[in-house]
Amino acid sequence: MISSSNFHLGGHTDFSLFNIFSFIVFLVILIIYQNSTVCAQKVSARVSYEPEDPGTITLGKPLQKWEQAPTGLQGSFGSINQRYLRNQVPDVDRTNIWSGVAWRGERINAQIVLWSATGVRNVNVEVLPLKNQTGDIINSSNIHPRFVRYVIADNGQQKCGPISPDSPKKLIPDILDKAEKLDLAEYSVRPIWVIIDVPNDAKPGTYKGKLFVTAGGLKTLQFEMNLEILNRTLPEPSNWSFHLDLWQNPYAVARYHRIRPWSEEHWLLLKSLLRMLADAGQKCITTSIVYKPWAGQTYDHFESMIKWIRKKNGEWQFDYEIFDKWVAFCESCGIKKQINCYSMVAWSNSFRYFDEATGDYKYVIAEPGTDNYEKHWRQFLKDFSKHLEDKGWLEKTTVAMDERPLKAMQNVIDFVKKTAPGLKVTLAGNYHSEIKYDIHDLCVFIQTPVKPELIKERVDRSLPTTFYVCCGPEWPNIFTYSPPAESTWQGWYAAAQGYSGFLRWAYNSWVEDPLQDTRFVSWPAGDCFLVYPGARSSIRFERLREGIQDYEKIQILKHYFTESNKKDKLDKLNTMLDKFVYDPNDQKSHENAVREGKKLLLELSL
Repeated sequence: MISSSNFHLGGHTDFSLFNIFSFIVFLVILIIYQNSTVCAQKVSARVSYEPEDPGTITLGKPLQKWEQAPTGLQGSFGSINQRYLRNQVPDVDRTNIWSGVAWRGERINAQIVLWSATGVRNVNVEVLPLKNQTGDIINSSNIHPRFVRYVIADNGQQKCGPISPDSPKKLIPDILDKAEKLDLAEYSVRPIWVIIDVPNDAKPGTYKGKLFVTAGGLKTLQFEMNLEILNRTLPEPSNWSFHLDLWQNPYAVARYHRIRPWSEEHWLLLKSLLRMLADAGQKCITTSIVYKPWAGQTYDHFESMIKWIRKKNGEWQFDYEIFDKWVAFCESCGIKKQINCYSMVAWSNSFRYFDEATGDYKYVIAEPGTDNYEKHWRQFLKDFSKHLEDKGWLEKTTVAMDERPLKAMQNVIDFVKKTAPGLKVTLAGNYHSEIKYDIHDLCVFIQTPVKPELIKERVDRSLPTTFYVCCGPEWPNIFTYSPPAESTWQGWYAAAQGYSGFLRWAYNSWVEDPLQDTRFVSWPAGDCFLVYPGARSSIRFERLREGIQDYEKIQILKHYFTESNKKDKLDKLNTMLDKFVYDPNDQKSHENAVREGKKLLLELSL
């Protein structure tokens, strides 16, 4: 009995250990099997916040290319000049090595493109610091990988005017998202935009680093980055000479996020948007001093930041509380040079005020040059000028108008001169020789260019002179579907023509749901905004910023070549700039022009 019992006990123990060992081996085999087969599993779930593709794959060559693609996660560095569509296998020469050259203080861009025929889950990006041979480091906090999200746009043929609900549409990559992880559905592409901010005090030399992409247990994709930093330095964006004027719309932020205008939550959301704008070198604060200065042309119209009150005794009172808070807040975010007040020439010639006697809003209809107009504006201008002087803002404030007739402008200019001579005037519209020196800040439409000698006359007088694009021209422009290089081209064109900078009428006048659909009633997709809710940048905005940096480099090198009598290099640069002209019939040369310009700029920077 004892021996039998001992045998039973011993036999039971040996069997249990064997089972445990077998179970562990089984788990290991199972894990290996799952990892080896996960790439063959279909991941069909779309990213929940992205729209479906109007051109979803069904049959034909696109699907055949996907079926021929390797399973699992694929990736390569791509071109920042290319928009990689979500449903097409990327046409790239596969490489995991990227090399770039930058000045100190410069932001440089790269793009990785991922794709999968089978889909993968939990795609994640990790970056390591960039290091040189002597141990100097560019911290990983200076390297910002952003998943590129897709939005609906029109097909690139939309012009100024109403959009038909049946007009063709397509899915375009544009949003630079801050998400840490994303799923990649089957038969789909996901670009990663990589932003590197080179510190102003970085030591010149070649820095090397790595970027890793992981996903759902699959083999990690490894990418190498090599960045050469030159012994040249860009100033801080606040000191850039480029006169950037992108109009801000704080009312769109409140509506989209469903919060009360000017609440604590509103200011918090505005801060990140405005700091991103200031970091691109923005110079102008957009203020609305009347109700609907543009007659409500955007999804979110502009309220008046100044409350006009007609008291019961017939006297006027002006409440500047919101105006003051907005201007001071923009300044605290780094936008400080100029305050533009829209508009003394409203598109409707209609001006709203609050009538204390009736407790309701009323309107004055008045055209510039009439007695009624001057009667309505005279007391305000005097009171406003005094208020601005008390705040220390008078010298940098302009009354601003856009696309107004010459006669209306002349009437307003004469009236402002005699009523509030300390105020300056800003105009975005056509060039008029009759008032060329009466306008402090003049911006002309690219399709009605001004002769370089006339631009130089104004710039030599320290009068900001810029150009703009809006719903036209079709190209070069900064629509959602525009080739990315066209955004950068704007800075080169400004430098070539001698302009002080660039204006665009909408930084963030969002449509109803910009994270889904960038089209609007009357304008091409993306015309109303360059950035997205949540302070998300875009491919368009980053490439525009890149062109502004190039403008700054050009000015610095021009000055250096002139001072050091390096005429041959100055001539080379000017010859290149001569290629940047606006041609309404030229649809395709902008990318090549930018590429060649950047190549020469690098050569001249060495």
